[in-house]
Amino acid sequence: MEAKKRIFSGIQPTGNLTLGNYIGALRNFKLLEDEYDCLYAIVDSHAITVRQDAAELRKACLRTMAIFLASGLDPEKNILFFQSHVHQHAELAWILDCYTYMGELSRMTQFKDKSKKHADNINCGLFAYPVLMAADILLYQTDLVPIGVDQKQHLELARNIAERFNSLYGGTFAVPDGYFPKVGAKVMSLQEPTRKMSKSDPEETYIAILDKPEVIRRKLRRAVTDSEADVRFDPELKPGVSNLMSILSALTGASMDAIAADFSGKGYGAFKDAVADAFVAVLEPIQKRYDEISADKVYLEKVMLEGAERADRLAAPTMRKVRKKVGLAPTKL
Repeated sequence: MEAKKRIFSGIQPTGNLTLGNYIGALRNFKLLEDEYDCLYAIVDSHAITVRQDAAELRKACLRTMAIFLASGLDPEKNILFFQSHVHQHAELAWILDCYTYMGELSRMTQFKDKSKKHADNINCGLFAYPVLMAADILLYQTDLVPIGVDQKQHLELARNIAERFNSLYGGTFAVPDGYFPKVGAKVMSLQEPTRKMSKSDPEETYIAILDKPEVIRRKLRRAVTDSEADVRFDPELKPGVSNLMSILSALTGASMDAIAADFSGKGYGAFKDAVADAFVAVLEPIQKRYDEISADKVYLEKVMLEGAERADRLAAPTMRKVRKKVGLAPTKL
């Protein structure tokens, strides 16, 4: 029997996970768990490249784990864990730093963007962030990494580092490929529909997974459309309406033509109400399950500890191989 291919993906715990995170990532993660060996990390070490309130970050980590579980991810079929609980991530990142060039990192667009946003804290961790991301992936001999357009540059760097290391020392790392989900939609900002919905933007620009129905309806009523009152899919001329149509299609399975026909002549009020109804129908069951899981601290801790142990067992052989190849002293004689 052919071994399953391995998938790795990480999500930062900071900010509120959005509808975009659900459609683009969490919902698709659930669809992969029977076909692939899947590891999903809450990448809390990445989060501290920006100053965080310690207590709030710990809460955010647990909240994100609870959302993973509430979204349907089975901790028996998937390895769910906190990045910082598996020490090999940091260990491998340091070694790979020594095989990554300054020029490669200085070209990374995320470093340029975050340096502008956090001009008072342009730290070494922010600069080397993509190497830790490469370590996250390569540590587990990952075959496939679910990515969007904005992550292609990071995956390409991980591939380059793996190939460079392999050429020096022989086959050590699997060279990962991108995985592009069959089911999904690019979810754009409610206020700037030419930009991707982001949990780091102001709250009125996104729908959070934990937003209550009245909040969802308020945000949808304020969502940017245009002055035509014509529900038609045209991303160039009608980006706001097209964004809402894409989301509605992703949540309900309805085609763009069917959505346009359903709301022909009804105006944007009825259209936005229907989009809000679809949001609520999808998110309410997740929120109910989230409340149950969040209240069960014993269960959360069990998932957290078992996930870290399983990830550690997979990471250890890679680290032993890497340490030997670069000449570090063995831990046992």
